Amino acid sequence: MYIVTGGAGFIGANIVAGLNARGITDILVVDNLERAEKFLNIRDLQIADFMDKREFRHHLETEFFTNMPVQAIFHEGACSDTMEYNGRYMMDNNFTYSKLLLDHAIRRGIPFIYASSAATYGASKAFEEKPENEMPLNVYGYSKLLFDQLVRRYLDQVESTVVGLRYFNVYGPREHQHKGKMASQAYQLYAQIKDHGYCELFEGTGGYANGEQSRDFISVDDVVDFNLFLADSAEPIKGVINLGTGLSRSFNAVAQAVIDTLGTGEIRYKPMPEVLLDKYQNYTCADMTHARAVSGYDKPFLSVEDGVKRYVQWLEARAAE
Repeated sequence: MYIVTGGAGFIGANIVAGLNARGITDILVVDNLERAEKFLNIRDLQIADFMDKREFRHHLETEFFTNMPVQAIFHEGACSDTMEYNGRYMMDNNFTYSKLLLDHAIRRGIPFIYASSAATYGASKAFEEKPENEMPLNVYGYSKLLFDQLVRRYLDQVESTVVGLRYFNVYGPREHQHKGKMASQAYQLYAQIKDHGYCELFEGTGGYANGEQSRDFISVDDVVDFNLFLADSAEPIKGVINLGTGLSRSFNAVAQAVIDTLGTGEIRYKPMPEVLLDKYQNYTCADMTHARAVSGYDKPFLSVEDGVKRYVQWLEARAAE
């Protein structure tokens, strides 16, 4: 049995799809379907069972799963809304719940791969996995950082795989059903062009020209491959590591990749709202040195041009169904 929490969400559903591609269907998906449209992310996938996250948490607390053989746990479930300001809810959902699952995995020697976030770096201009670079700007980033710190304290005592993946800007299939304002730039720009014939980016800020603010954009296909690689390892892999491409690309580059794939569209620029000016990250780029060394993963990642093209083609195919 594989367990995928947040399995009806963006990255979780893609991990389930990646397991299915290997012929694996013995999968327990854990999620919260109060937003029922998320079921669309997994309706074409094969799983063994589904469990509401509250029921799953109760079973963890009562040790219902004690004798269940589990191959690996992919913990993707979290409140990922960076604009959520209910700190009590965020900490319970992203920290306390994660502690229960970590304890379960460690005591039973189950590989545990979980979603951290580049939001742990916040205001930092350096993106290497060091405490001095970790300065989150919101309670979401803090909830992820606090759990990372807890994991680091356990690592010397752990004999099984435990890895926190600090995701940078992930884009790709299965995000469009429910992410809303949290959807990737690739999807938002695609939707704007389909609706209006053009897309909008911010005018220059922080010394960057119009649309030249940049991020480390990584395809969810690469994210899934990295997750499965970790779970497959015969030797324990341990650490809190970045997961990006190691390259920072401009929003202009993403928009142009969408336009080139669709064969239509243009880029327009708009002023950045004043409320964002002192909070906006003009640049992110994952330092992948430590991640490559710890994991042994040496495959190249998709470029923005190739990854966005693949994603837009998937969106177009779905729209034609």
